[in-house]
Amino acid sequence: MNHNTPLSPRPLRHLTDVQRRVMSTAQLRTHGVGAAEVHAHCRPGGPWQQFLPGVYLLHPGPPTSEERLHGVLLYAGRPPAKESRAIPAQPRPGEPHAAYADAMITGLAALALHRFSSAPPLLSLDRIDVLVPRTRRLRSTGCARLVRAYTLPTPLQVTGVPVAPVPRALADAVAQLADAGAVRRLLTEAVRGGHCEPAALVKELNRARLLGRPHVVDAVDSLLAEGRAIAEDRLHALVRDHGLPDPLWNVDLRLPGGPHLGGVDAYWPEQAVAVELDTRAPRHGLRPHPRQGRTDRHQYEDDEQWSEYVRKREHLERLGITVVHITPKKLRDAADQQAAVVRTALMAAPDRDPAAYVVVLPR
Repeated sequence: MNHNTPLSPRPLRHLTDVQRRVMSTAQLRTHGVGAAEVHAHCRPGGPWQQFLPGVYLLHPGPPTSEERLHGVLLYAGRPPAKESRAIPAQPRPGEPHAAYADAMITGLAALALHRFSSAPPLLSLDRIDVLVPRTRRLRSTGCARLVRAYTLPTPLQVTGVPVAPVPRALADAVAQLADAGAVRRLLTEAVRGGHCEPAALVKELNRARLLGRPHVVDAVDSLLAEGRAIAEDRLHALVRDHGLPDPLWNVDLRLPGGPHLGGVDAYWPEQAVAVELDTRAPRHGLRPHPRQGRTDRHQYEDDEQWSEYVRKREHLERLGITVVHITPKKLRDAADQQAAVVRTALMAAPDRDPAAYVVVLPR
């Protein structure tokens, strides 16, 4: 039987090509194909084959990458037995496939779909990770590995399938990797390639309780350093591209003969305006599980670091120095707006009371 031939009076024109080649038991039933006929077509030498429990390839050859993706989603997204007779709705163009329910591709397969060069090709993956609700009563089988979660992110539609956002996909991929080099390459590409900000990624790694693994911690340290370097480059570009006056870059501020006030990323001494890049924010608020090696003392140190940052900013502002707080995400997504904020602070300088004199030293 040709797999492009309609299975019943209900036409298949509304289905995409891949949906004609891989279908679930429920979908076949809606097209008039019962269990006995499915079994007959899947006999040795037959035109069909069972790909996963309740999922069939309507051709005898090996599955393509696209068919594997749709197949594992059909398996992971199938309804409970008591709802199995429900007719799966067909999607409108651009809408997610109803038969996939809330399942989505994650892990290395998702990163490949997000076009990570450091992720292996889809066909080379023995297993495809699928993110599902924790209540889903299915087991990992064949090439489908189920990843359960209490809360699911909003999926992105990539090549017609629901895919986890990059931070979540990375966390699920890292959870399966023991190779420190592979972890470092994935995290670095995520930041350097502009796929996500360090803050979002570290949040997901912490949620997945991965920050107690030494090779992950080392990679995160490199990730944060990478994120700071990129943010500094973007700050330089912001000043240059928007015609702002040149500041003093990466300086320490100190009261004459007095205490050290702290470092800033850019400083305009005549206007007493400083820019502070908040690249430390990703570590703020992390609460890793104690069994992973991060103790209350470590968390105390993180909180102390954040508190010190806040105290420094408030101290500078009491001295009459305007501190513009910029996150890497704002630099990337709203550079024009951030340039306007800095320009406004510089132009407002003559209307403010003179700032205290501070000594400026290279950092």
